[in-house]
Amino acid sequence: MGMGEREAVLNGPVIGIRHLQAVLLFLAICVNYIARLNVSIAVVAMTDAETTNSDFPVYDWTEAERSYILSSFSWGYILTQFPAGFLVRMFGAKAVLFIPTLASAVLSALTPYFISWGGWVAFSVLRIVMGLFQGLIFPCIHEHLAKWSPPKDRNRLGVIAYSGADCGSVLAMGISGLIADSSMGWPGISYVSAGLCLIWCVLWLVFGSNNAPSSWMVGESERDYIERSMKREDGFHVQKIPIPWRAMWTSAPFYALLIVRSAQGCAFSTMQLQTPAYMHGVLEMDIKSNALFSALPFLAMWCMSYVYLAIADVIMSRKWLSLTTMRKSINTVAYWGPAAALIGIGFLDKSQTELAIALMTINAGLNAGSSIGSLLTIIDMSPNHSGIVMAIVNGFGNIINLPNPLLVGVIVTEPSSRSQWQIVFGMTAFVFIVGNLVYLIWGTTDQQPWDAVDFLKPLPDAELNQDAVSDKKPEAGHKVLEKTM
Repeated sequence: MGMGEREAVLNGPVIGIRHLQAVLLFLAICVNYIARLNVSIAVVAMTDAETTNSDFPVYDWTEAERSYILSSFSWGYILTQFPAGFLVRMFGAKAVLFIPTLASAVLSALTPYFISWGGWVAFSVLRIVMGLFQGLIFPCIHEHLAKWSPPKDRNRLGVIAYSGADCGSVLAMGISGLIADSSMGWPGISYVSAGLCLIWCVLWLVFGSNNAPSSWMVGESERDYIERSMKREDGFHVQKIPIPWRAMWTSAPFYALLIVRSAQGCAFSTMQLQTPAYMHGVLEMDIKSNALFSALPFLAMWCMSYVYLAIADVIMSRKWLSLTTMRKSINTVAYWGPAAALIGIGFLDKSQTELAIALMTINAGLNAGSSIGSLLTIIDMSPNHSGIVMAIVNGFGNIINLPNPLLVGVIVTEPSSRSQWQIVFGMTAFVFIVGNLVYLIWGTTDQQPWDAVDFLKPLPDAELNQDAVSDKKPEAGHKVLEKTM
């Protein structure tokens, strides 16, 4: 093997099929987020005649009914988180990730018809069903990343994939208001979402692969680089690795990860779903400006995720910090910075619109570091069980988050009340602070002993000793030894 070939095996091609897989994951998250999040703009358009095309019906829904619509997705979403971890282990990410995206396309296309038939109740039911399907997505994303991302490329591939959430949020917030005000009206929001999901499904069927050895496009050097850097032997992907449930649930780093990611999900979803309502109620912005400015924080997240990536690459290439210290440092900025900004936002009113928008943008931009800070820690700790761990972490995060929109609906009885929004933002800041503190104390990026392929396989000597003790007969033990000779 020549020097160039040896270098390719050690580092892999600079741009390869692993990057294509990350881009496909980026697009998967993006189109599903558009279908998931456009509801916050669509609901405003459906209930305020001045903010949408007047050729389409407007509904007189109460704040409580709107809260049910906003929260209904999560009711379905949490139910399939845990099954998703098992499904992706059994059938692979290619099959399992295709299903929810296709379902999102069909359900989005049917949304206007459901609403005209059954009002807010039918809309809520449809959102529950969409949540059921989309609950499969993130365990698949993590399992797929774990299969394709060598340690040296993990930050880069992970950021590429998960920045799809920021891009999807930007598009959902940014274009939904424009569509609602166009000739398509608010039904157009659903139709555009359906079309984007269908386009992704075609791309995924053609270019997606469960792992490097099964890909028809990957070259030998890149395949060897991925598999060797992950210390995988031939035939690794066909074996079924038992899940070490007891070891996992008695692991302090696992609980730290569970808490820090639950805090992120709880706090971030409040910002996602409630930003349009805050801007419309307190800052008195019309839906077109509301949608565009609501998208700014997520645009900042999208851009800042690559800034964080560049910082992490410099830190790790120059070995300024260990991987654990780097992740914890970035996560601290990503959690405690937004906590301070959220508290400040609560003291602003409509005369300080520009400052409020600036603080919300800074808040979101700083929070972009949570992917590098703690989300990719799942793969660091357990590349062999990342889908299952992600299913548990994301599932619990969404269970905790489930009553959030309903709680906001109880606290914010008057959408224009600044004092009521102060309570919402103060509670969100507290969640950020506590979640990261737990991660700083008990979190780690070290690959856990229970992630080993042979963790649950007893050693032959241990088996012999156990048999000898249980039989309590020396001659029985001698017979076992004789059989092994």
